[in-house]
Amino acid sequence: MNTHAYSRLSVLNNRHRALGTQFEASWNDMPIPQRYATDPYFETEAVRYRAGLFDVTSLRLIDVTGKDALAALEELLTSNIAKLKPGKSAISNIVDENGSLIDDVLVYCIGPNSYRISHGGGTLEDVLPLVAKGRDVRFYKDNDTHILSLQGPKALNILAPHTSFDLAKLGYFEHAPATLFGREVTLARGGYSGERGYEVFCTAADAVFIWDSIVEAGKPFGAIPVSWACLDIVRVESALLFFPFDMPEGDTTPWEAGVTWSVDLDKPSFRGKDALVRRRGQERVSQVGMEIDHHDAVEPGAKLFKDGVEVGIVNSTTYSQHLMRSLALVHVKPAHAPFGTELDVHSEAGIFKGRVVKVPFYDPLRLRTHPLSERS
Repeated sequence: MNTHAYSRLSVLNNRHRALGTQFEASWNDMPIPQRYATDPYFETEAVRYRAGLFDVTSLRLIDVTGKDALAALEELLTSNIAKLKPGKSAISNIVDENGSLIDDVLVYCIGPNSYRISHGGGTLEDVLPLVAKGRDVRFYKDNDTHILSLQGPKALNILAPHTSFDLAKLGYFEHAPATLFGREVTLARGGYSGERGYEVFCTAADAVFIWDSIVEAGKPFGAIPVSWACLDIVRVESALLFFPFDMPEGDTTPWEAGVTWSVDLDKPSFRGKDALVRRRGQERVSQVGMEIDHHDAVEPGAKLFKDGVEVGIVNSTTYSQHLMRSLALVHVKPAHAPFGTELDVHSEAGIFKGRVVKVPFYDPLRLRTHPLSERS
């Protein structure tokens, strides 16, 4: 891939090339290291048992400030942002006037009247000016900050000795300014792997140094850099949705995507609220997980049938060597959503039996990210 054709580039690209990537894919107008020379399943083993280092700089970051910043975000987002305290973050969603999902975001409360929004491939940047109009609010696209994500059970051991505060006390979905290896960063606990992990927000000028320092500090623990192919595996194993690939209808509601927890109908008003009230109880599909009787991943877009009638579609898939299962996140008609429902999966490789199962497939009680010792 000719990386010069893209408006956004990670300063870590030379590190990715040295690891064997050809930048087989791009996202948000940035080439990404979809594969390294290492086997993605070997990388997955590292994330599950040790730690893996991802470059997720292709996420987009928007800083929102001003005395009306909270009011603008409350109108824009489906969840109650006023509940967020400085140092906390939360997943939220954006819907259009029809109640259809158009973006999912992670909102960081930096302080009074100061927020950072991380988002993927949706239309946040198109609608933010609409809710900002007439308000004392400013928004700034940050294309300098790089995001390094260290995920796995050894992530804390690797980073803690080099961090300026007691990293063990940073709770899930919390963030704090810090120095890491002597450089100023923001550290956030979270990630997209189903493991305990930390995201390092740093300047482009510091990104190569911090990447190299994490890799070096991680060697005694067996940590390695890992690719986006690995990220695809671990996020499907953990049943983590990816907008818009897990919302193929184009007008999917939060009720249909299984993210009802992100909607607070007790808020006085927000964009699309009336439509969400109207469409609740009218779900056309349900978000479920399936195990498929096949030795490989089936392709997204494969159709699901019951007694010869089409009843759903496959969205995200992987073959999990860790679980020895072909896995899929799918949409089915609500009547076919109960656990144990068997369906026929019509794939390019053939027709296979599949069944609806509990998700997440990996760590069903989410003990890795939410240990019992941290639960109230």
